[in-house]
Amino acid sequence: MKKGGKKTMSLNQLAANRRNALQSTGPKTVAGKAIAKMNAMKHGLLAREVIVQGMSYKESPREFQAYRERFWRELSPVGPLEEALVDEMVTNRWRHRRALIAEAGEISLSVDNAWWQRKNAPSVTQWTIWIQSADMTAAMEKSADGVFYLMHTLEKLRDDVTQDGQLTEDTFNRVLDLFAGKPNHITHQLAAFCNIMKENPATLDAAALLAQHRGLVLDYIENELRTLSRRFEELDEREEKVAAARQSASVLPPIEKLDKILRYETALDRQFYRAMNQLERLQRMRSGEQVPPPLTMEVSPK
Repeated sequence: MKKGGKKTMSLNQLAANRRNALQSTGPKTVAGKAIAKMNAMKHGLLAREVIVQGMSYKESPREFQAYRERFWRELSPVGPLEEALVDEMVTNRWRHRRALIAEAGEISLSVDNAWWQRKNAPSVTQWTIWIQSADMTAAMEKSADGVFYLMHTLEKLRDDVTQDGQLTEDTFNRVLDLFAGKPNHITHQLAAFCNIMKENPATLDAAALLAQHRGLVLDYIENELRTLSRRFEELDEREEKVAAARQSASVLPPIEKLDKILRYETALDRQFYRAMNQLERLQRMRSGEQVPPPLTMEVSPK
């Protein structure tokens, strides 16, 4: 019967089609079964429950879905129980992956913080240590930064003496101010040169006395600079090695963070292998294999 150029289905034919649909068992071919099996994963419910979607940290749903599909293709679950176990394994390994990312982040923070603290060590604290010492120059000679400060001070002093032709009282006072007004072995030696200039124990004429004074001061400065230069090279090399060792030591996160991550990973591993063993038992049983019951152990408090 036709109506408007189209064939009309009778009530008997419609009922027959419905009965046939109820008898359908799904796809028969391997390709058809694979397609049907993957249909269950398209809804994305699991991804919405597992994927982190925060304001500052977002995981990729597409990456998770691809990760999940690899598990399904490899393990080929059949039925809701096997599918649930595979999804449990997928979720577990995704969380394990997140734990590894967290561990890498903690290591980066540890290394970066250690580097930042070394790079930005408060100079005020270092200066306080120096100024509280009985002899600032002796304390400064224990670190590359301190030796560098002494070298810079002596180089400026050499320039002033060369320009003025002698160690003037103003120059001496400027040097003393650079050490917070605290006498030390450098200022003691400079004061001794000034006394020679004042007392003239060798009774030299003015020109000879000035030449002797200038020579003594400049020779002293050059000798000190050579000694400090060697000292700086030694300290700088040693401090570089210490810094490298500290950086290597900081490649582990703080112990409390590491312990938390390791305990979390251990718990995930137990859950993963338990789900994997349960899935293996189910699949062996489905294939007709006689699988013995799992071994259980009851632990008594005695």
